[in-house]
Amino acid sequence: MHVITTTDTFTQIPVKGFEITIYELDDLDLILNYLFEELPDHRQMIIPSDLTGKRRLMRSLMNIRPAREASEHFLKAQDAELQKQVLEKGIDEINQTLVSPLDHRLKLWQGDITRFKADAIVNAANSQMLGCFVPLHGCIDNAIHSAAGIQLRLDCNDLMEKQGYPEPVGSAKVTKGYNLPAKFVIHTVGPIIGSGGVKHREEKELSDCYLSCLRMAEEYKLGSIAFCCISTGEYRFPNQLGAEIAVKSVREYLDQSPDTSIEAVVFNVFKDLDYSIYRKLLQCDQG
Repeated sequence: MHVITTTDTFTQIPVKGFEITIYELDDLDLILNYLFEELPDHRQMIIPSDLTGKRRLMRSLMNIRPAREASEHFLKAQDAELQKQVLEKGIDEINQTLVSPLDHRLKLWQGDITRFKADAIVNAANSQMLGCFVPLHGCIDNAIHSAAGIQLRLDCNDLMEKQGYPEPVGSAKVTKGYNLPAKFVIHTVGPIIGSGGVKHREEKELSDCYLSCLRMAEEYKLGSIAFCCISTGEYRFPNQLGAEIAVKSVREYLDQSPDTSIEAVVFNVFKDLDYSIYRKLLQCDQG
C-alpha cells in the first residue's frame, strides 16, 4: 500500500467497500494513494519523490480511471491540487487576445487552452465523449480532462448513458468546467480525415461543429467562447482549410444572429503554424 507517513494522526477514507488509512498526507500524496487503491493493477508503481514526477503520475492515473464516483475527501484534495496548478501556470483572459478588425468580437490567442478564462472553452472530443484514456497523451481532450478533474469524465458519462449511443460528428454537449478557469466545457466531435483527403461531407461536418458549439453557448446565455482547432490535430483535417471553415462558420453565425449573447469568440491556437494562418484570416496584422 502506497502510504507516506508524516504524523501519527490519520483518517480513514472509504473506497468502494473498503477503507484507506491516510496519515495526514499532503493533497498530492493523498490523491496518489487513493488512486492506487482504486486501480489495483497499478499498485506496484513507485510514487516519485519529486513534485513533477508526482503530478505526471497523478495525471496518468486520472487518465486511465473509469468514470465513477469518488469520496469527498479525495475530491477536496484533487481540487486543491489542480487549483494550485492553475495558479502556477497562470490564467489568460480575453483582454490579452488580438482583436480582428473584421469584427471586434473575433479574437486570436496562442497558448494552453486550459489556462484560458472564458465562459466556455471547446473540447475536441471523440465519439465516446469520455476523454482520452491514454496516459499523458498530448491531445487537447486529455489536457482538458486532466486539468478539470475526474468530475468531468463523470458528467460526460452521465450524458452519454442517458443518450445511449455514440456522439454524432458535428454535434455538441455542455458540462461544467470544474477546476478549469472556464465556467463550462463544450464538447464536440470533429470529422476524421482518411487517406482519400477531405470530402464535402467532412467540410460540412466541421462547420457543424462550430455552429453547434455556438448554438449551445447561446442556449446557456454565454458571453464568450474559446475554440480549439477542431480536427486539425489527431484527426488530420488540413490546417488551412480547417481555419477557413472555422472563421467562415463563426462569422456567418454572428452575422445571422443580431441578438446573440455571444460577445467574444476566441480562436485558440497552440502551434505557430495555426497562429500564422488565423492571424492572416482574421487580418489581425492590419488591426
